[in-house]
Amino acid sequence: MKNKQALEVSNKVFLNVFGKNNHYKLEQILSKFAFDIKLPQKVYDSMTGKETWAESVNPNKFITQGNMELYEKQHGWMIKKREVNNLDDILKLWKKVNFTTTERIYDSENVSKSDTIYKSENVYRSLDCRECKNILFSDGCANSEFIIACQRTSTSNFCIRVDDSGNCINSYNVICSSQISNSFFIQDCKNLDECMFCSHISDKKYCISNMQFEKEEYYQIKKEIINWILSS
Repeated sequence: MKNKQALEVSNKVFLNVFGKNNHYKLEQILSKFAFDIKLPQKVYDSMTGKETWAESVNPNKFITQGNMELYEKQHGWMIKKREVNNLDDILKLWKKVNFTTTERIYDSENVSKSDTIYKSENVYRSLDCRECKNILFSDGCANSEFIIACQRTSTSNFCIRVDDSGNCINSYNVICSSQISNSFFIQDCKNLDECMFCSHISDKKYCISNMQFEKEEYYQIKKEIINWILSS
């Protein structure tokens, strides 16, 4: 996914979550919302010298999945048997063929700056996600669409910073919760709609800090919270 399309996706997410257009650049979204997410890092393909993206930067040599497959087709990765006298000989030979594969993309399309992505579409700078569509800066998510900076979350749509949760929609900063909609700053909750700053409660609406509010009061405070979240 190109930068322009990634920004278009972010704008749709912001409109659903905050009711406002996204005014951040991608680098700002990364630093403000995905600062603690495990994401692919830039490394360089040892065959071509071109940049690629890997889950870990610890290995010494990298090769993109595409170049790994191309080398297999053109040359093959097997080498002729030669004399081996000790462990050092084995390790030296292994070093010649031991490249860490990067940008491992399976049954997916329009994926960029990502690693280990399965059956997904329109993915930007994400890691270990499957059956997702239109996602940015996320790690370990599944069956989700239009998410930004989410971790270990499934079956969620139009969410930002949702961690270890499921069945969430139009929400921001949700942790270890399920069936959360139109809510901000939620932890260890279930079945909430239009709630903010709540923990350990279920089946509620228009609550703030675990207190029940009237609808009009709630929305007035929500406007202020949105402005606070999106302030520079």
